[in-house]
Amino acid sequence: MKIEFFGDSITDAARNRTLDGDISSYGYGFVRQIVGNLLAENPEKYEIVNRGICGNRIVDLYARIKADCWNLEPDVLSILIGVNDVWHDIYYANGVDIDRFERVYDMLLDDTQKRLPNTKIILCEPFVLLGNATEEKYEEFLAVKEYAKIIKRLAGKYNLPFLPLQDKLEEAAKAYDAKYYLADGVHPNIAGATLIANEWLKLFKNEVE
Repeated sequence: MKIEFFGDSITDAARNRTLDGDISSYGYGFVRQIVGNLLAENPEKYEIVNRGICGNRIVDLYARIKADCWNLEPDVLSILIGVNDVWHDIYYANGVDIDRFERVYDMLLDDTQKRLPNTKIILCEPFVLLGNATEEKYEEFLAVKEYAKIIKRLAGKYNLPFLPLQDKLEEAAKAYDAKYYLADGVHPNIAGATLIANEWLKLFKNEVE
């Protein structure tokens, strides 16, 4: 079973882009933890590739969907995207407004299902917490939650599993400081990556595999 992770820096997590299959190719984030769990269970059953790229927005995923997804023909495609579509607009005036986000994401899913009709697709919820990167304009960053609603709606439209993460991270941040889960309000550290990996694995085992 070939599983592909597709997204931005949260998926990328400083992966080595030249050595697929090497431990460094999975990055240091939630993908590596998922890989460790699955390969420990059965190292012959799974082939896992990370195609996250730091800074990506939905339009970037769509631009590289053929080279980095369709050509690989994964059995399972996991997508996590959305925070940069907001973040890049706040600081660089180069984000993706919510209507365009929905249109492009919808197009990406429709095209992918037509190209890879047997591929199972998991849609992951983007998330944000209060942190060094977000606190100055946190109210604007909360737009990520509206983008997440779009993704959940698209999951329903295409009958795809949706992985909720925002509430889980907020619950964890109530018990402990948010910085233990998202180091800067966006990027997971070890606790956050573990939480995401555990939630992903539960969904994968219960709804996908």
